[in-house]
Amino acid sequence: MSISNLIPADLRFNIIPESLGFSDTSELQYDSLPWIGQERAEMAARFGLGMDQPNYNLFVLGETGSGRSSLLRQAMEAAASNKALPPDLCYLHNFDAPERPQALFLPAGQGRLLRNLLAHLVKSIQSEIPGCLEGQEFKAESERIERNYKEAESRIFSELEIFAEMRSFSIQREAGRMVFTLLGKKKHALTEDEVLALPKEKRAEINQAEQELRAKIAGYFEEMRPLERLKINGLVELRRQVVKPVLDRELQEIRHGLDHKYQDYAKLDAYLEQVMQDVLNHLELFKTADMDEESHSDILGKVLSRYRVNLVVDNHGLKGAPVLVEDNPTFHSLFGSIEYQSESDVLVTNFTRIRAGVLHKGHGGFLMLHLRDLLADEMIWEKLRRFLRSGKLQIEEPGMAFSPMAAVSLIPEVVHVDVKIILIGSREQYYDLQEHDPEFARSFRVKVDFAESFLSSPETRRASSIFIAHASHNLGLPHFTAAAVARMLEDSHREAEDQTRQSAIFSRAEALVMESAAFCRTRSGILVNEGDVEAALRARSLRHDYPAQRIQESIAEGDVLITVHGENVGQLNGLSQVDLGDYRFGLPVRITARTFAGEDGLLNIGREVEMSGPIHDKGVLILQNYLSALFAHIAPLAMNASIVFEQDYYGVEGDSASCAELYVLFSSLSGLPLKQGIAVTGAVNQYGEVLPVGGVNEKIEGYYRVCEAAGLDGSQGVLIPSRNRRNLMLERNVIEAVASGLFHIHSVEHTSEGIELLTGVPAGIVGGTGSYPAGSVLGLVQSTLHAYRRACQLRDHQKEGKRHLR
Repeated sequence: MSISNLIPADLRFNIIPESLGFSDTSELQYDSLPWIGQERAEMAARFGLGMDQPNYNLFVLGETGSGRSSLLRQAMEAAASNKALPPDLCYLHNFDAPERPQALFLPAGQGRLLRNLLAHLVKSIQSEIPGCLEGQEFKAESERIERNYKEAESRIFSELEIFAEMRSFSIQREAGRMVFTLLGKKKHALTEDEVLALPKEKRAEINQAEQELRAKIAGYFEEMRPLERLKINGLVELRRQVVKPVLDRELQEIRHGLDHKYQDYAKLDAYLEQVMQDVLNHLELFKTADMDEESHSDILGKVLSRYRVNLVVDNHGLKGAPVLVEDNPTFHSLFGSIEYQSESDVLVTNFTRIRAGVLHKGHGGFLMLHLRDLLADEMIWEKLRRFLRSGKLQIEEPGMAFSPMAAVSLIPEVVHVDVKIILIGSREQYYDLQEHDPEFARSFRVKVDFAESFLSSPETRRASSIFIAHASHNLGLPHFTAAAVARMLEDSHREAEDQTRQSAIFSRAEALVMESAAFCRTRSGILVNEGDVEAALRARSLRHDYPAQRIQESIAEGDVLITVHGENVGQLNGLSQVDLGDYRFGLPVRITARTFAGEDGLLNIGREVEMSGPIHDKGVLILQNYLSALFAHIAPLAMNASIVFEQDYYGVEGDSASCAELYVLFSSLSGLPLKQGIAVTGAVNQYGEVLPVGGVNEKIEGYYRVCEAAGLDGSQGVLIPSRNRRNLMLERNVIEAVASGLFHIHSVEHTSEGIELLTGVPAGIVGGTGSYPAGSVLGLVQSTLHAYRRACQLRDHQKEGKRHLR
């Protein structure tokens, strides 16, 4: 094993603009967004969108900004264009149960047609029915019926008059009542006093005659009732016979105008028959003479409103299946609603106030939702779970039960809805759903997993160039030169922290397109060039790097102690990264160790004060076990050691400082000083192998800035794991310093290589006797540990002697 000194070519992946195959992005075809590096997600999406079986909804998981929503919408639109047109959905009045409006599916566009045809029907019957009821034929026949009734009434009344006269009574009709009067000998009406003056026998005769007359009057009314019913029924039947041909003609036109082959035609035909019967049952409301009466007009209006069509889903003009995206899913927007209005302190409604939700509108197509939005409302979540289980939707107003006002409620007919849901969420949400709600998860059998990065190739670089061209075109921005595109692609590698992979978070690239174009327009450029991209990247960094700048100033001013010159025992600069979410930067942190004879072992001060995380604590324990393994021949170790991150006030997490901690421990035990100009990062396993760490570019650049501010003398550099070499995408100023010999980047595979670089002394390999060579680093450490052991034994012997003396 040997240490590697990296050359400039190792420190960055450079893209030659000419290798891209175009001079600027206007030469590229950019009709649609490419699925760059997302072959797995693309295959899953196409499979899921093409599956017509239930429960094959799609769960799209990946990082925000990966293009998951845009690419899925594009795929949804492509799949929708090959699907059949879904039907319209209407709600109609239910004549048998008005509180339960009927649902009706019609072929796309025919819902609007039915609405217009029924609206025409309402207008027609309002003009034609009064005309029919005023026609000569109707008048003649109705007069005949009236005449027959009057003749029969006159005949029966004449018999009643004769009966009354025979008993000295006169009788006449007044407002539907019979009024009779007792007559004297001279045919004049007797007064009450005259009647009382009559003999008792005569009064008894009169009473008997009056009872007989009353019985006869009752018989008269009994005889007239069937005749009156016959007249009324005759007039009603006459009106129906006169109007029915008009209604037959109008309704037949409606039937002829609609497609008879769809599933709900029988339901519509039955509804039209009920419309006819309802009109025929209310013909008296169409009399012209009564149309000026306000109450009569209101009643007629309410009857006619029953024949309206509430077209809640209108797919007229749609090409293919619907593609919907609901960014603000509320209960009403998803599942529909029923509108109410207040009348006399009562909330009233009817079938015309039913409103569809996006699930209704998405029938036969696709609906995209974001899981985080759904989880914000428990009521939405439960309703959606029931829908996914049954495939049926019930429009309801859940809050009406708690309304302070009385309400007339509706229960619209439940409808079956076939909509494929595309649910956008994070990986954490997906696996949490799998664990805690498996029933819901089973409804999303297609997992569309977007990668965070992908292997770079000429094909992916070409596709990324097309993405830049597409973004420029859609946003109305200047196109990019090949050199500008190459610089953006290099930035993608930097974001992925990999010379072989590109970042799949294209929202950053799109933002960089816009920001670079802004610099281009500032200089009145026609094409965005490499300098514009560089300017945009510098400006972005400047907007976010205040925390990093402030720490750099604290180091330069001496508030934070970092030594980049000379040598020190038990002291070394480790490299750390700070991730603020919108900005990452690296900075050095001093790590120190002190060792003494004792039996407490290795003490992690950060852990003792609860300022270190579990991963860092794990790294320290691994370090301790590796140390014990190196000197197992003198175990148990008689040592007290402490390690600390100096001037750390916020806590530390991660194991990337394990190597640096091991080296300061070796330095303290061996007495060998460490080169302060070389900062160290890397994790270590129990065999002393150096493992890769994250944020290596930011760590190196952060330390370089500190060294640059303190003065580069050619001795400074960093020590990184060899396994991090492909992660290097360093800034050009660092690479230039390496090229000129002012800064060095060393890579190691084993801790022994690093300690040799830092001390200038061989690490030492255990010999046949089980000991390390004298004068080597591990040999010196071994000598110190032996001395600690003797010191502890002497102390224990002295304690034992004192105990015996007592």
